[in-house]
Amino acid sequence: MRNRTVTTFILLGLTNDPQLQVLIFIFLFLTYMLSVTGNLTIIILTSVDPHLKTPMYFFLKNFSFLEISFTSACIPRYLYSIATGDKVITYNDCMIQVFFTDLCAVTEFFLLAAMSYDRYVAICKPLHYVTIMNSRVCRILIVCCWTAGLGVLTPPLSLALNLEFCDSNIMDHFACDAFPLVKISCSDTWLVEQTVMICAVLTLNMTLTCVVLSYGSIIRTIFRFPSAQQRKKAFSTCSSHMIVVCITYGTCIFIYMNPAAKEEVAVNKGVTILTTSLSPMLNPFIYTLRNKQVKQAFNDLIKRIALQSKN
Repeated sequence: MRNRTVTTFILLGLTNDPQLQVLIFIFLFLTYMLSVTGNLTIIILTSVDPHLKTPMYFFLKNFSFLEISFTSACIPRYLYSIATGDKVITYNDCMIQVFFTDLCAVTEFFLLAAMSYDRYVAICKPLHYVTIMNSRVCRILIVCCWTAGLGVLTPPLSLALNLEFCDSNIMDHFACDAFPLVKISCSDTWLVEQTVMICAVLTLNMTLTCVVLSYGSIIRTIFRFPSAQQRKKAFSTCSSHMIVVCITYGTCIFIYMNPAAKEEVAVNKGVTILTTSLSPMLNPFIYTLRNKQVKQAFNDLIKRIALQSKN
């Protein structure tokens, strides 16, 4: 690692207005608690309820774990900064934050692709579903998602660790991120920027291709179903995943594929705060509100806890 004069960074956050900071703190605290509670509930339900021991819920459990990890990598640190007024973060802590947020984010894209493949097998090859999506295959897919995420992240992060920061250590952001770091570096950042862009495009193209191909086959198969009831049931099993896919890919395309968004700091911060706080909170509700099995499992768990508390 090169010598550098900067050992700490100052994160400016979203605003300096005290009243707005109070509102932001309340908003982020509530969304963070709801996110952790909602995703943790899904993890517990899919772990203890025998009716949820299927590949779909196995992937959902891992997705919930990713969401908790993703939002916990940056939101608590910003809440601490607002509460204490301490905007300083060390170089090492900053790089650790970049590593974990980006690892969870990239892995999430590969997991969404794996979940779309699971839905493809369930609808297009229902008779072979149990055989194809057995527990061993599911575990291998999860390992592949994490490995792919780490593989995509390693090249740009390795280059970012060699960046020099000479004079400025002030980042106009609420968390450590690739673009703010590149902006204040006194090194030649062309290679880092190109590597980040290439990795983002590759991740987006590979996973989105898998999602589009899977759902293309799913839609064709559904339209061949003879009854409207069958079509409605098939669409309902995919609708939650499709909503999450649209939200996740939409925000990524906006940030990485829109040059104006990268330059416009306020827009970038706004989209990032929604991605790291609002999306992880909404996902448990998206997956459970229309899912009778999850709602039934939740009711059963509450009844079980109530009975145990009486005894």
